[in-house]
Amino acid sequence: MKKYFTTQKAVDDISFNLDKGSIFGLLGPNGAGKTTLIRMITGIFYPDEGEIFFDGKKFDPTNDVVNIGYMPEERGLYKKMKIGEQAVYLAQLKGLSKQVALERVKEWFIKFEMQSWWNKKIEDLSKGMGQKLQFVTTVLHDPKLIILDEPFSGLDPVNSNLIKDEIYHLAKKGATIIFSTHRMEQVEEICDHIILVNKGQKVLDGSVDGVKQQFKENLFSIRLTESPNNINAETFEVIKGEKNNLVVKIRNGYKPNDVLQYFIQQNTGIVSFNELLPSLSEIFIKVVEGTSLSRQFQTVNA
Repeated sequence: MKKYFTTQKAVDDISFNLDKGSIFGLLGPNGAGKTTLIRMITGIFYPDEGEIFFDGKKFDPTNDVVNIGYMPEERGLYKKMKIGEQAVYLAQLKGLSKQVALERVKEWFIKFEMQSWWNKKIEDLSKGMGQKLQFVTTVLHDPKLIILDEPFSGLDPVNSNLIKDEIYHLAKKGATIIFSTHRMEQVEEICDHIILVNKGQKVLDGSVDGVKQQFKENLFSIRLTESPNNINAETFEVIKGEKNNLVVKIRNGYKPNDVLQYFIQQNTGIVSFNELLPSLSEIFIKVVEGTSLSRQFQTVNA
């Protein structure tokens, strides 16, 4: 898909597939084109070039939008309206009858312990309480596609876990979820698949595990029984050394067993030996800014 605003390419030839029941991370720095992508997927904008397919057929905003739940980053609720009344109203906008909407809202309010909020107004809610309400109004009509933009903003750990468990449950039931956030640790924990966009273009696309394997730099952490002296090995380079804890980078043409063999020959006891895979945050920085993971460890050479 492509989308232009005057001379700016907000989305420049981006395409991807979403599997049913998957949790999909949409990542990118500010101004990368994420919001424009979401607005095209939800029918708010139309692409200037390309097409969107929904549930196996060409996307029809008029009919398909009722099968989408979109939770924007900014609170999109009526401040003066009572919470229960508003939730029922929004459910009706998604095609539910008033009776079914009322039943669904009551079920979700009980599940999220929100029964006492029914006659409160939106303006009386904290940010975290507002996030819980927005999540409920996003999913209570059982949409096939759920788009969550910073869904954990303002939530304490208990309510974050509550929302996270529901995300897993909804995906297990078959909903496809697009999860957009700047919190890479949440993406790493929750998502199956990610794409990274930058300056309107897709720069990364793959499973979370596959992406981490793609960007690994042959770094390993080693914990020894005692501090080594005068390490001189052709098989690896010491990137960081602190007493008996080392971070090493295996040189091209060698394998982890070669590193282990070196320390065995030195009669040095090995307590642990683990590969250091980059986090999604480190990969994000590497792709967007061109840094490397090993540079983060370049502090002390043993």
